[in-house]
Amino acid sequence: MEIKTYTKKDIATELAKRQNRSIRSSLNMVDDFFNVLRDFLTEDSPYTRIEIRNFGVFESKPTKAKPRARNPRTNEEIYVPAHKKTRFKPGKVLKAHLRKPI
Repeated sequence: MEIKTYTKKDIATELAKRQNRSIRSSLNMVDDFFNVLRDFLTEDSPYTRIEIRNFGVFESKPTKAKPRARNPRTNEEIYVPAHKKTRFKPGKVLKAHLRKPI
């Protein structure tokens, strides 16, 4: 099975076609959009939720520290500090499209 990978440039190219813009201006728009998402998710607030209707929800939330985590390769115990974890939950429209039979 072959995996199709899309990059930011592919997204900008498709946006340029749909909006009759130059690829350079649409690439700047896509970059700005992802920078805004990144800035929101990396805020100091412990819980952040970005809801994009008909697409999905991006969430970041804190995790607890794990003082006795284990490295599976060496079986060594390590300390994992508390950090933020991100998650994406698809919306209704996207989920419906993904559930269609292939």
